[in-house]
Amino acid sequence: MRTTLAAAGGALALLAVVSGCGLKSGSPMVDDVVPGSLGKGLPLKGVSLTVTSKNFSENIILGQMVGLVFKAAGAEVLDRTNLPGSISAREAIVKGDADAMYDYTGTAWITYLGHSKPIVDPQTQWRAVHDADLKNGVTWLPQSTLNNTYSLGISQANNAKYHLKTLSDVAALAKKVPSAVTICVENEFASREDGLPGMEKAYGMKIPAANIKKMDAGIIYTQVSKSNSCLLGEVFTTDGRIQAMNLATVQDDRHFFPNYNAAPVLHSATYAKYPSMAGLLNPVSAKLTTQVARQLNAEVDVDGRDPHDVALGWLVREGFIKKG
Repeated sequence: MRTTLAAAGGALALLAVVSGCGLKSGSPMVDDVVPGSLGKGLPLKGVSLTVTSKNFSENIILGQMVGLVFKAAGAEVLDRTNLPGSISAREAIVKGDADAMYDYTGTAWITYLGHSKPIVDPQTQWRAVHDADLKNGVTWLPQSTLNNTYSLGISQANNAKYHLKTLSDVAALAKKVPSAVTICVENEFASREDGLPGMEKAYGMKIPAANIKKMDAGIIYTQVSKSNSCLLGEVFTTDGRIQAMNLATVQDDRHFFPNYNAAPVLHSATYAKYPSMAGLLNPVSAKLTTQVARQLNAEVDVDGRDPHDVALGWLVREGFIKKG
């Protein structure tokens, strides 16, 4: 359930209205955490802050990281993560019902700010989102290289035969051996211009309708990993199942899909009161990569661990905070 087909970085659920999203709920973070490399001097001592997130594993993990860092810096933190959808979490930040979360530049540019075409350069897109969102009372801190966007996955066994590194390679194979390119996709991805049809146009390829198999997202990973059902499948670049199922991904070398870089997003009025929030979160973002996200997401989605524990473990391993 994505608000737009292109919202790989965050529009992962219903367009819930804030009045129905449970913002009155939440629980205090009670972790006994103390400063590591972050939070020395307790710059947020005595401050009460609310953190939020959308309701998919990666974003919950990131929201927990924000809360834990604030907690180690001395804040009292109310945990209102796991809200139903991008819009509810977004509106919580806009209205000041929540103070901080991680969001995605492509989601903001297309879904929140209403643009139809992404900006190819990730930093230019971040700057455009940052500047445009200030008028909404929202401040974007510097982005991470964590990019939760679309890709095509392929099993290592099949890629040993076809050596597909880019979507241009896929297009060349589709032209040379049309029967070889079979693809598993979600229904929506198969029909939208910002999905498979647009990708085919951008790369000058045509995949026969008989070679396109439509199914639920979770099944795609399994079908691709079996190597004999679909050569390629629609995947998301930070999904932990890519690593768990030993899949390879092909590069979007013509930059058709938007960038969905994760970045801390703050309610601007809160940030004006507590500018130390930036110094606490920027080092975390600097360490967040697509590969790190895959590993952390796999701990939740493959191993069944709690997102809070995964976030805490990573922050401690990186030395950002310590257990008390």
